[in-house]
Amino acid sequence: MKIDHGRFWRLPAAALLVTAALTGCGDDGGGDSDGGGTLTVWSLENQTDRVQATQAIADKFTAASGVKVKIVATDENQFSSLITSAAAAGTLPDVVGALPLGAVAQMSTNDLIDTEAGKAVVDALGPGTFSPRALELTGQDGKQLAIPSDGWAQLLFYRKDLFDAAGLAAPDTYDKIRQAAQRLNSKDVAGISLATIGNDAFTEQTFENLALGNGCELVDANKTVTLDSPQCVQTFQLYGDLVKNFSVPGAQDVDTTRATYFSGKAAMVVWSSFLLDEMAGLRKDALPTCAQCRSDPEFLAKNSGIVTAIAGPAGKPSQFGEITSWTITRDGENTESAKKFVQYMMNEGYTDWLGIAPEGKFPVRKGTQQEATKFTAAWNDLPAGVDTKKPLGDVYAKDVITALQNSPDTFQRWGFPQKQGALVGATLGELPVPKAVNALAGGELDAAGAAKRAADDVKSIQKSLE
Repeated sequence: MKIDHGRFWRLPAAALLVTAALTGCGDDGGGDSDGGGTLTVWSLENQTDRVQATQAIADKFTAASGVKVKIVATDENQFSSLITSAAAAGTLPDVVGALPLGAVAQMSTNDLIDTEAGKAVVDALGPGTFSPRALELTGQDGKQLAIPSDGWAQLLFYRKDLFDAAGLAAPDTYDKIRQAAQRLNSKDVAGISLATIGNDAFTEQTFENLALGNGCELVDANKTVTLDSPQCVQTFQLYGDLVKNFSVPGAQDVDTTRATYFSGKAAMVVWSSFLLDEMAGLRKDALPTCAQCRSDPEFLAKNSGIVTAIAGPAGKPSQFGEITSWTITRDGENTESAKKFVQYMMNEGYTDWLGIAPEGKFPVRKGTQQEATKFTAAWNDLPAGVDTKKPLGDVYAKDVITALQNSPDTFQRWGFPQKQGALVGATLGELPVPKAVNALAGGELDAAGAAKRAADDVKSIQKSLE
């Protein structure tokens, strides 16, 4: 089984070849070639069990509405080339689901989204039932580009037992992180485990999570690249200090950072909320391996604290998070049915949708106009895990669960407030920040040099988009 790393997949720098099976998934307007008007829905939740679960929800919609739905698994790594090819061939799907913000921005830039249909769905469900931040991140210039469905959070996990024994406060600021990493670093346990791989979006997400809280931004309100600002140099300095002095040697990625923390060899790690079920021992393919975990698979879950927002000396508490969404494509013949389907997925089918992976699907629609907390309350009881299933609330403290539920309301992202989603999407192909981080970790550049290289590379990408 493929392990979900919280969507840390790397987008391709160049277009990938499109498979015939996917490009031929529907005729003009997204319907089946038999003319039956079946809705074609691409889903980036492409693991087999998740595709089956999504189809099961769609089948309930069919039973209620009479509208047939075909769920087509779509790999996020290939989405850019797939959607471009489908648009050129006149075979766009009617709906695309589980889209990250960068992909929404790409579709919007290429004028592939029916924004009026999206607004109609949000209006029908009630804008007040959604997280305001989720609507903000999925809208632009008064248009609703997508219907936000759920979110996952980037988090700082720390060994609360080690922190308590050392008299350390929760690591929610730059100074506290640095102090804890230095105090707890030893020959047996690293102070922190951080990503350093240069060709991995996970490194970007880890850095951005720290940068946001220090006022380090990709661009300013005038769309000027600001990665070489004093605030960003300060973030690169912290990252470099932590990696070179208090982390484990060698290149670190999404798998090795988790493995180090799970083995009890790190006091802190930055990872996504998809770590929650794994850390609780609910997946056999990603079990904690620390000495204490052998007798108690939930040891790390019980002894880990979670920081949802970090503040630097030049900023305020902020956190990286991903909002995934539904979009309805333009010029489709099945727009009305598509609107009804998305409304169903965000209402009658919403709890089942969140239940596909509760640890990575925090509800951004909190409830209905009649029941304001209907979906957050339902999320509390959804079983997480694969081989063993139980609600996260059975493992983690109530304050942790509440913080996770509220985290989408405080998500920040580079570029989107400045209407630069297209630039964000383009940087995911070139990954200038991870490359600068890698050069910093290897001693090739100092903090100022890494910030300048990242800024120069983003300026080049920005120019290519003009």
